Amino acid sequence: MRNFKIILQYEGTRYQGWQRQESTQNTIQGKLERLLTRLAGTEVEIQASGRTDAGVHAYGQVANFHMDTELSAQELMEKINEYLPEDIGVIAIEEVPERFHSRLNAKGKTYRYRVLNSAVPHIFDRRYVYVCPEKLDVEEMRRAAALLCGTHDYRAFTSAKRSRKSTVRSVDSIDIERMGDEIWFTFSGNGFLFHMVRILMGTLLEVGSGKRKAGEMTALLENGKREDAGPLVPACGLALMEVRY
Repeated sequence: MRNFKIILQYEGTRYQGWQRQESTQNTIQGKLERLLTRLAGTEVEIQASGRTDAGVHAYGQVANFHMDTELSAQELMEKINEYLPEDIGVIAIEEVPERFHSRLNAKGKTYRYRVLNSAVPHIFDRRYVYVCPEKLDVEEMRRAAALLCGTHDYRAFTSAKRSRKSTVRSVDSIDIERMGDEIWFTFSGNGFLFHMVRILMGTLLEVGSGKRKAGEMTALLENGKREDAGPLVPACGLALMEVRY
């Protein structure tokens, strides 16, 4: 049985996230597994570096699957792309050692959240940005972002219910850059909790709009109360950019 590592891109707008679900066939994992199972003639299970939520996009999602096939990696990629819908695509493939696991072996990830900071609509970008027309203080958000970086318990920044799993993560950087009418927020770290990036974004936007001070970030991290952090912003502005191994 051969182990294949793939890099995927997808527009998440019309999908119910990555993870297969009993209630719908409209997930990224579900579509890939049905296609691979058809190609292999036997059931194939695919593992991703992590689950993306409904509506979240990916420029560099990584996944792996085991499959018994005589096709070369390149031939397999061509065959997969031939049958995938136009909003999902495999952009790279390679055969990897048997024990490689896209989630367990991942060392870090980078996400980007795009905010359209304008009252003028950008019609062709509407599926990939969150519209926030009010004036935002980029420098104040950068000060807040600096306090949110490091190794901390981020339990205030997740929607997950309390469990025995650790909520400690290391965020290496949060870069904030104005790009014309847009502001790009780029998050890099060793991993992110359920909804973590989107709640961090909601908190940073409150700082940018003057609803809270940058200095409050330290207390948020120490108190660990979800209700004290900012809102969960929409999924449309978020994209998984890269997974590092």
